[in-house]
Amino acid sequence: MKNIHNLLITWYLKNLRALPWRETTNPYKIWLSEIILQQTRVDQGLPYYHRFIGQYPTISDLANAPDDEVMKLWQGLGYYSRAKNLLHTARIIATEYHGVFPTTFELIKQMKGIGDYTAAAIASFAFNVKQPVLDGNVYRFITRLYGIETPIDKKETRKAVMEVLLHLMDETQKPAVLNQALMEFGALQCTPKKPKCEACPFVQDCFAIKENKVGILPMKGKPIKIRDRYLNYFVFITPDHRTYIKKRIEKDVWLNLYDFPLIETLTNQTMKELTLHPDFKTWTKSSKVKAIEVCPLVLHKLSHQNLFVTFIVLQIDKPLKLKNSPIFEIEKNIINSFAVPKVIENFLHRIR
Repeated sequence: MKNIHNLLITWYLKNLRALPWRETTNPYKIWLSEIILQQTRVDQGLPYYHRFIGQYPTISDLANAPDDEVMKLWQGLGYYSRAKNLLHTARIIATEYHGVFPTTFELIKQMKGIGDYTAAAIASFAFNVKQPVLDGNVYRFITRLYGIETPIDKKETRKAVMEVLLHLMDETQKPAVLNQALMEFGALQCTPKKPKCEACPFVQDCFAIKENKVGILPMKGKPIKIRDRYLNYFVFITPDHRTYIKKRIEKDVWLNLYDFPLIETLTNQTMKELTLHPDFKTWTKSSKVKAIEVCPLVLHKLSHQNLFVTFIVLQIDKPLKLKNSPIFEIEKNIINSFAVPKVIENFLHRIR
């Protein structure tokens, strides 16, 4: 197959979406966009990108930002380790690299939270390095076009796709544009479902079209095992309009975000069963408790977990017993200043 790189670039220049990180070679802005767009759609990530650039226009501004402030700004994007790694790397670059972003693929990849894909994107888009950017969109397009039929999670599949991409890189003087074209083609044209094969510039050469395997390629890997968890949140309200929260410091979902006192169970529990739990008894030892609302169970899906979440709103006449506990008391009306998981943000919005 000849002139693939030229056909892709021609298609891209006609069909590209106008996105702010494509209008700059600033490595900080490109890095920020790539981190935001991990596990996030463009339309969802774009407002976050603008907010971050507005609040932290340089990497030094981000490096000097308080952790809780950054986590609050990230709220709603999920995968919060991305925000934590973002801060860590910004501080490393600000101190050890004097605020200057490293310029090579190898050095960029050493930064926390930056793997092969993100390092390649930054090196390519900011410094025009001939390094293939291999994301899911590119995987899909190349496996269909060339008929790579091994499962997508196998090393040999990645190796085969990378060989194709390295060959394409060798044929072009515009590696940054070619990488963008490959990603955009997979995102807009060679889509997972209902790809626009009838208008594809590669319709005559595509293995998947010829062999009627468009719906099969890329070959799927092993299915992800999903774990079910039941999270029972207690929203305690005092007579003087105060409540209780805690910071999640365990190595678990939503690290460094804030949530309410929690009892996790293996199955769905009734209110009566939950009030017999040792933690609940300890918290409310000297208080009279009145249930105001028991919210219906909400399913919150993560990549490897199904979280079944409920909120139980309780009126108490005295402060909770919290000796040696990470739970602390706050005024109810300031809770929105804390970074919380999306499921709690939705709950707060509903009861507001």
